[in-house]
Amino acid sequence: MKIAILGYGKMGKEIEKISLERGHDIIFKIDKDSKVENIKGADVAINFSTPDSAVKNIELGLKSLVPVISGTTGWLTNFNRIKKLSEKLKVSFLYSSNFSLGVNLFFELNKKLAEIMKKNDQYKLNIEETHHIKKIDKPSGTAISLAEGIIEIGKYNDWSINSNKNKSISIESKRIDKVHGIHKVKYSSMIDSIEIIHTAKNRKGFALGAIISAEWIIDKKGIFDMKDVINDPKFKF
Repeated sequence: MKIAILGYGKMGKEIEKISLERGHDIIFKIDKDSKVENIKGADVAINFSTPDSAVKNIELGLKSLVPVISGTTGWLTNFNRIKKLSEKLKVSFLYSSNFSLGVNLFFELNKKLAEIMKKNDQYKLNIEETHHIKKIDKPSGTAISLAEGIIEIGKYNDWSINSNKNKSISIESKRIDKVHGIHKVKYSSMIDSIEIIHTAKNRKGFALGAIISAEWIIDKKGIFDMKDVINDPKFKF
């Protein structure tokens, strides 16, 4: 598989390393100063650029008629624009706020717990996310996905940062040096608390999940997310 890497920071370099280990070729490495106008010849593009570069890089891939896998968060106000372009050009696009297999299992666990806690009004819910100090967006895309998963259950209407509103999920963001990602969903009452936590130990899980998604999307058409990958009966990790 010939891969274009869109965003050649720490995640881009990790994707390069694992891609080569899995027998793939890197034919483009697009950084913020690159002046590449198309990436034709690539089988797939993997985008882990900054939020302000994400839309431009995704469009570069789609307009080159190359399927795009994107793990950048903080740009989703433009998601419909990318969706329309993907549909218009009939080029596949897959976005996930987190490509870790463990996190995607955590998403499912979060929904099951939310269903159980739906009728327990004595518990107050909040989500806490902690990342390294260079992470730009707050709250993290993963924290937003956790909140949206709970909102689907029907008890809460929205999420907000450090909110005390009754029907809103409060999300707290912390930035600490050298933390790859910790997400905590906590239900607290006057007598006890219930918590589920996911802790990322390094970047490898995110990069590997993105590459597996890139391998999966070849010969498929449509707009996808990580759930489509892990729910595929043929999926192998």
